Amino acid sequence: MTTAPAPALAPYRFFDLPVLRTRRLSPSLQRITLGGPGFDGFVSGGRDQSVSLFLPHPGRSEVVVPVDENGEWFPAWRALPHDVRAIMRSYTVRAQRRTATGTTEIDIDFALHGDGGPASRWARDAAPGQLLKVLGPTGENNNGIRFQPPEDTDWVLIWADETALPAASAALEWLPAGTRARVWLEVPHRGDRLELRTEADARITWLVRDEGAAPAAEAVRAAKLPEGTPYAWIAGEASAVRTLRRHLVQERRIDRRRVTFVGYWRRGLSEEELREKATRVAE
Repeated sequence: MTTAPAPALAPYRFFDLPVLRTRRLSPSLQRITLGGPGFDGFVSGGRDQSVSLFLPHPGRSEVVVPVDENGEWFPAWRALPHDVRAIMRSYTVRAQRRTATGTTEIDIDFALHGDGGPASRWARDAAPGQLLKVLGPTGENNNGIRFQPPEDTDWVLIWADETALPAASAALEWLPAGTRARVWLEVPHRGDRLELRTEADARITWLVRDEGAAPAAEAVRAAKLPEGTPYAWIAGEASAVRTLRRHLVQERRIDRRRVTFVGYWRRGLSEEELREKATRVAE
């Protein structure tokens, strides 16, 4: 299997975008399509391409993100009161396309959590014409793509819960034809099992929590995996990701450098709390 070389960093910038369409994909997933002339210069690298969305607070239309003439924004944004500054969330670009009129559109799929977090509430109520800001890449090779199988990969292992399902779906579409892949996708409801497109030789197992499916590590532990050199990408709730990574590295003896793991969320903590913790550690 051959892949592109490790990406160089490419600059990110803000795009001011309207909602064009909304579509309910399943009980737990809502698709929001953004686009228009304001997207000129946006370039997604595909796979699990990450962008930062800035959403208005409930009952407000303004998305408050102070950006200076040099494009700096984070310190000023962080200094604003929580109920003033825009709500920031990280999401995957599920798809990007050019329209017949030459403008760019992207799809963002939102997991609708029962806890009614701010992004989930916004996605449920989103309507055409609403505005938000996107901090996104201006080149295909950028540091927002983590799905990077090394060139000597013989087969790929993927696990994702509903929050990482859009990224896993895009990665499956990207995999070269015939690539062997073992895939576990964990979702809350039977109706969340989407029809996925891939040319890979993918064996996909849906783990439906409503039906009493085994936790990720148990399901993978019970599986017979292919021979050869693997690459693993696992993403979703942080504790589940840690448990599965431990199984792959300690029990399956997969080289830890060949396991990409991403905690998209952590049970009991909001993204603001996670970012504050990470920022305090960095400082």
